[in-house]
Amino acid sequence: MTNFFDMIMTPIRAIKMRYIPLLLIYFAYGASGFSAVAETFWVKEHLKLSAENLIALGVWLTVPWTIKMIFGQMVDSFTFFGSNRKVYVYIGASLIVTGTLMMIGLVSDAPWLSHYTKEKVYILASVITVVGFVMQDVVADTMSTEVVDKTQSDEEIRKELAMIQVLARLSLGIAIFTVAGLKGWLAQIYSYETMFKLSLFIPILSIVGVTFVKLNPVASSPLNKKIFFGGFIFAAFVVFLGYNEVPYSQLIVFFVSLAVVLYMLHTLTVDLDPASIHHIKMAMIVIFVYRAMPSVGPALTWWQIDDLGFDKEFFGDLGQIGAALALVGMWISSKFIINQAIGKVLIWMTVIGSILSLPILAMYYDVHTMLGIDARTVALVDTAIASPFDYIAAVLMLTLVAIYAPEGHKGTWFALMASLMNIALSAGGLISKYLNKIFIMTREIQEEGHILVSANYDDLGMLLWIVIIIGFVVPIATIIKFNPDPSIKK
Repeated sequence: MTNFFDMIMTPIRAIKMRYIPLLLIYFAYGASGFSAVAETFWVKEHLKLSAENLIALGVWLTVPWTIKMIFGQMVDSFTFFGSNRKVYVYIGASLIVTGTLMMIGLVSDAPWLSHYTKEKVYILASVITVVGFVMQDVVADTMSTEVVDKTQSDEEIRKELAMIQVLARLSLGIAIFTVAGLKGWLAQIYSYETMFKLSLFIPILSIVGVTFVKLNPVASSPLNKKIFFGGFIFAAFVVFLGYNEVPYSQLIVFFVSLAVVLYMLHTLTVDLDPASIHHIKMAMIVIFVYRAMPSVGPALTWWQIDDLGFDKEFFGDLGQIGAALALVGMWISSKFIINQAIGKVLIWMTVIGSILSLPILAMYYDVHTMLGIDARTVALVDTAIASPFDYIAAVLMLTLVAIYAPEGHKGTWFALMASLMNIALSAGGLISKYLNKIFIMTREIQEEGHILVSANYDDLGMLLWIVIIIGFVVPIATIIKFNPDPSIKK
């Protein structure tokens, strides 16, 4: 009983006032899913984007995360109005408000957007919003290493860095839990316009902490011109490819961005000792591969809506249960996480995650009907069991990143490592996109009562098999080959 109480109290005892600003930024990001269910149904009902198109859009939306090095350099080196932390949170909040107002105009058929296609406005609003969250995330990541008590031993510093990542995921999880059910339940009641209007509370949350908690001033570091201007050149290159619809532009962007980020990471780590560089390389390989696993794509959600009859309210229920149990799992495992070998835990995360993918596969083959079990019951149980594991894996990867953050370049370091992780997500998105080119699935699209495209989910089962097998074999083989567990910096 004492040990259980100790596990419950560990995160609470660890919270310090200096953590509040970054925790509120993560909370705001967690709450960003408030309008997700409404957006999913609106996109399905009002946009003519295929599953492949939506996956491709998801790949493009990772680009702002890929160029985080620009924002990282700004946070490290540029001070505006006497601030190199608070001001960037305000700018990010302004961008989030702008993107949300565009979505409000879009779903309400506002006259000021009538000259533009809905698809283009949706893409632009999505990009602007993402950039706002990226900017705020850079600030929070940077502060996550600055709030550590540097008078401690190396081992104590490592544990505090891990605990800060646990608290960050808990803050994110509490926010997701808070809005998880609401986003479905309210979407069932209110209009799409009202849901996006209500979501304007999110940018307010992100500025509360930096406004009312005094931040210790942090000295600016000299600008790394290679990283800063190289990042801008890379961003311009990406925009040029995307705007001109260059053939295979996403593949080109992926390989170029990977090369650019790896080169920039090399410039930051070149002065470290060989042992540290070796462990950093091992950690980067494992993080990249773990994050690069493909998903099925939006067709799975369409199938659940069309064939299983899942509605907005039920998606809210799934979100609420998943967020609650993810939060509980992260909370009670926090003491365990900071004391375990990272590679070992990631292997177990992979095994468990693969096993928990099987109930959805079984539902596609109607196994639940043969057993007399309702599809919603299967989805609820599966969500309940699977929820904590993505959070735990995220904490482990971010702990690896935090351990090696170099002094004076923490913002740039976190931005580059986040870029690497999002390039990995792009890799997963590209694999998913090409899988959806091979296994073509469509939902029904109507216009003026006429069916333009019929629903077809015949290939979904095979796609599920492929995604599950890749997601099991590749990460485990990589983790065994490249041990990511670091030695403590001296």
